[in-house]
Amino acid sequence: MTTYLAKTKTSATIRFCGQLCLVAAVLGAASSAYLAFRSPPVPEDMWSYPQTAEAFTGTKVWLAVQHLGLLAGLLALWWSGTAGSARLGRIGHVGAVAGVIGWTLTEVAAIAARYDTNDTTMAGLLATSYGLFSLLIGVGLILEGIAVLRARVWDGWPRWLPLALGIWLFVMMPAFGSSFEVAELATACWMLLFAALGWCLASLGRRWAG
Repeated sequence: MTTYLAKTKTSATIRFCGQLCLVAAVLGAASSAYLAFRSPPVPEDMWSYPQTAEAFTGTKVWLAVQHLGLLAGLLALWWSGTAGSARLGRIGHVGAVAGVIGWTLTEVAAIAARYDTNDTTMAGLLATSYGLFSLLIGVGLILEGIAVLRARVWDGWPRWLPLALGIWLFVMMPAFGSSFEVAELATACWMLLFAALGWCLASLGRRWAG
């Protein structure tokens, strides 16, 4: 990786946001793995599957908080200047950030359907919301990832991370149409990519500070 000065934020801020992203992503991966392998106490057609309504509520609150850590990583990526100053990167960044914010709000809104089955209107609207915001995040990260590659501020494998994060989201979409277990495992892999991004940002921050 190339060492350089942050354009809009101090190295300490970028390092802290990278650490938040790293911790949130690792915990997110663990959460997805737990949900994938736990024994479901409710029928598969329940919106809260594989949890009871009460456990589902707690999980959704936790995921909303966890997504804020991912958001911190995306903000730090932009503040670090790795995407350069091209319009493509700015558009991608705004799209990805807006998508994560919408995704976070949908996690909270999903609690309202905790007693519903998957065929209710509320569940359908929530599923559509998840899909649209996921699409926005994926497209945004791909555009920002292309900008990172073009800017060549990062060297080696880290410069491919933003693009990989966007592409993997589209790999996840067929997984969500497969089974709950496969979808959660695919999500866990996505979280590990975010963890790698957080680690890179935290490491670069230490270099700037030194």
